[in-house]
Amino acid sequence: MIAIVDYNMGNLASVRNAFNVLGQEVAIESNPDKLAQYDRIILPGVGAYGDAMEHLKTNGMDEAVTQYAQTGKYVLGICLGMQLLFDSSEEFGITAGLGLIPGRVVAFDSSRFHTPLKVPHMGWNRMQTHGHPLFEGLDEGHYLYFVHSYHALCAHKEHSIGETVYGYEFTSAVARDNIMGIQPHPEKSHENGLRLLKNFITL
Repeated sequence: MIAIVDYNMGNLASVRNAFNVLGQEVAIESNPDKLAQYDRIILPGVGAYGDAMEHLKTNGMDEAVTQYAQTGKYVLGICLGMQLLFDSSEEFGITAGLGLIPGRVVAFDSSRFHTPLKVPHMGWNRMQTHGHPLFEGLDEGHYLYFVHSYHALCAHKEHSIGETVYGYEFTSAVARDNIMGIQPHPEKSHENGLRLLKNFITL
């Protein structure tokens, strides 16, 4: 059974619906004491980093997710959920994250854009991947749907398994052993998004 972690900061229904399309039953779990009983977990997220960490800490869900990741079971962070896997974020000041993937989350640096672009980065964009099984069977373009103003900087290059260009190249997917994260929203990414979730189910 897969659990979607409920900490009042995610688009839980749309993520659950995407799994239901694949015929996969999922649970929305808000009790940190029950997290260990699941085979895999999804950490979603929409909103501000600091608020998300505060919500996770309210009932100890931050520690539950960290302990779960240490068991070797698969974890997938989506959008803000991926960013929470990192050591920290600079959004509205420095906020400590879960510390499961070394690195930090930073704002898009518009001074590096060669042409004027709007932030947030919103819409369809391509991901360049590196053969990770999470991306098996995606179409040749690897187009996925993004909505974000901040992006991850990995401390170790080998943890970046996908990059996207918006003004400049940034990390859009990460993996460290059993812990994975993707910046785009698979539940909004049509066939590619469903395939990605299917791959996560069958890892």
